[in-house]
Order: sequence, then structure tokens, then C-alpha cells
Amino acid sequence: MQLEIKNISKTYPNGVKALSELSLTIQSGMFGLLGPNGAGKSTLMRTLATLQEPDSGEITFNDTDLLSNKEIIKNTLGYLPQNFGVYPKISAYQLLSHFAALKGIHNKTEKQQMVDFLLHQVNLYDKRKKHVHTFSGGMRQRFGIALALLGDPELIIVDEPTAGLDPAERNRFNNLLSEISENKIVILSTHIVDDVKDLCNDMAIINHGKVLIGGKPSELIKELDGKIWEKRIDKSELEQYRNDYNLIYSHLNEGKPLIHVFDEEHPQNGFQAAHPELEDVYFSALS
Repeated sequence: MQLEIKNISKTYPNGVKALSELSLTIQSGMFGLLGPNGAGKSTLMRTLATLQEPDSGEITFNDTDLLSNKEIIKNTLGYLPQNFGVYPKISAYQLLSHFAALKGIHNKTEKQQMVDFLLHQVNLYDKRKKHVHTFSGGMRQRFGIALALLGDPELIIVDEPTAGLDPAERNRFNNLLSEISENKIVILSTHIVDDVKDLCNDMAIINHGKVLIGGKPSELIKELDGKIWEKRIDKSELEQYRNDYNLIYSHLNEGKPLIHVFDEEHPQNGFQAAHPELEDVYFSALS
């Protein structure tokens, strides 16, 4: 399976250029799309789902032009947007059955078997009689995956799925994503670096509607070997180090900022070599 995105551009009526000749090739497995808020991720996801038209460019899935054959996407795509509404006072089982019918699954036995299977798969079968609007954030996201899996789609898009989840729910949700990605293309759009590091065998970083860098996470990390240096400093020194070095990011460690800088050579001044992580790839690409 292959999804090919070629030179997609999108400018909104208010003048915001959300995508600028963006191109990506995505194969089977989990693909991570990383970028800060406002980078163009959600615009790209909505465009792939044919919920909006690009101004220019092409999108093909297994050599089929999706922009010219939008009916195909209904049987090909499962989409979990960043926010999705649910009907009040309707159970998980009823709501999933309703959407199965909208997907064209009308045979009663087939629909029942599919709904039961999906609720088991997302570990919500014992909650099937509860109203979805009473679910926790993590349960609702898992229910959203069940909706996205209706009809056994080959291409699944999930947009910021773990934002706001507690660590246990995030881990449970990520395990579920990993399970379903084995024989499908799953695009994980997120600004959470750890989700991509844990799940994805391929990725791209975008900002201002453009691809900054792409490839396998392990290979992108390896390219930074010998170029990332760290040092623990006082909070009062942070601005000075920001001015004097190519500081890509900092985080608190034992109450003090631990800074990472990018430099082809040892910057001296008490810096030590750091083992590059995907965070270094991400922030160096954005810097």
C-alpha cells in the first residue's frame, strides 16, 4: 500500500497559507506527522479525508486519484479527528451500530458481529450499554478508533489522539494504535514527540505547511550523533546561552534548566556530549 501526496497547497479565504506545495510518500505501517500547533497538520488530514479541497496538487492511494474519485475514500478511509461529537443519551453499542449502517453495513448479523468485534478490540465491550458522552477522555478516544475501523479501512488517520489523556490512557491507546497498524497505513498527526518515538517506523516534521525533514526516526536520530551537547545551567543564564549558542531546547532537570545545543564541533565551556533523541531531531528541525 502507498499513499502519495504531491505538491498540495491550501490557502484559506482569510489569507492563511496552511499548506505550501507539500509532498509525502507514505507506506504501510504507522507514519508520524509531527509539528507544532498551526503547522498545517489538521489541514492536511482534512484534505486527505476529502473534507476540503486543496488549491492545487495530487493525492493518490495505490495509484488511484482520491481527489477525482471521492467515493472510493468512503470504503478506504477511517478518520478520527481531533474533536468529534457524540449524541447524548445513546449507548456505545447503539451509536456504533448507527454508524455501521451509515457505512453501508445493513445485514443485521454482519453488523452485530462487527460491532461486537470492534468493541472487544478497543476494550469497551463491557461498557457497551453506557452512554458515550459519559466516557472518560481515553475511553472516548478508543471509541473513536472503533468508529474509524468500521468497514475495515486500509487507510486510517488519527489527529492529535492522545492530547489531554493521562499516562495510563495514553499508553493503552498507543498499544491499540500499534495493533491496528500492522496491515494498514495509519497516519498519526501529533505535536507529542514521544508518541512518534514509541510507535512510528517512518515520520515527517512539518511547519508553516512545508515538510522540514522526513525519514525513519532511528536514522534521523543517528544523523545527529556528535552534534548535540548538553549542560545544566542556572535559570538566570538561560537567555545568555540562548543568544550565544544554537540552543534547540531546554527542560528542567533537578530544578535547573538542562539545555541542548546543536554544534558540529564541541562548544567547550563545560558542555558534554549528549545522546541524541527524537526531541533533538524535532527541535533542531524547527530552529
